[in-house]
Amino acid sequence: MTVPASPESPTSVDFWLDPVCPWTWLTSRWLLDVADRRPLQVSWHVMSLSVLNENRLDDLPERIRALMDDAWAPVRVLTAARLHHGSEVLEPLYTALGARYHLEQQPKNRATLEAALRDAGLPVALAGAGDTDRYDEELRASHAKGITLVGQDVGSPIIAVPGVDPIGAPVAFFGPVVNPAPKGEDAARLWDGVLAVASAPSFYEIKRTRTGGPDFS
Repeated sequence: MTVPASPESPTSVDFWLDPVCPWTWLTSRWLLDVADRRPLQVSWHVMSLSVLNENRLDDLPERIRALMDDAWAPVRVLTAARLHHGSEVLEPLYTALGARYHLEQQPKNRATLEAALRDAGLPVALAGAGDTDRYDEELRASHAKGITLVGQDVGSPIIAVPGVDPIGAPVAFFGPVVNPAPKGEDAARLWDGVLAVASAPSFYEIKRTRTGGPDFS
C-alpha cells in the first residue's frame, strides 16, 4: 500500500521522462491535472529511451532508430539544465519542449531546443549540451535510478510514490498510457485507481491494444 497523505503532508511523486515520447507527454499532462485535485508534490527526473534501446537498435524499425538518434540531445540538455540551474527547471523546460514537439510538431533540432530554453527563461547556450556527451554520466545515473525500480521491459514514463513494506521500497510503475489525457475529476479518479492497483504486491501488468495515435486535445 502507499503512504497515506494528509493535507499537510502531500504524497511525493517522482516522474521520469523522455521528452520525445508523445505518450509520456499525455501522462505528464494528466499528472499535472491530478496535482490540482490531490495533494501531490511532483519531482521531475530525466530518463532516456536512447539509453534504454542502445543495445537493441538492430531490432527496432528504422523510424524508431532515427528517433533514438534525435532523442539524445533533448535529454542531455535537460540534464545540463538541472545540473546548472536546479531540479526545479525541469518541469517548465519539459513543458516548453513537449509543447513544441507534440502540439506544434516542431523538429527535434537545435533551433527547437533553443526556443524551448527561451520559453523556460534559461540560457540558450545550454542547447550546446545536446552536441556533447559531457553530461552522459549524470544522464545515465538518473535513467538508472528510475529504470531500476521497474525493470528493463518498460519505457517512458516511470512514476514512483513512497510505499509501506518491510524494506521501504517505493511503489513504481510504467505509465499509465492515457489517450487522450483525462481531465478534472476523471483524472483524479484514475490516479486513485492506478495507485490502488500498483500498490498490490502481486500486481505486474494490465494492458489493452491502443486503437489510435496520440490525441493531444
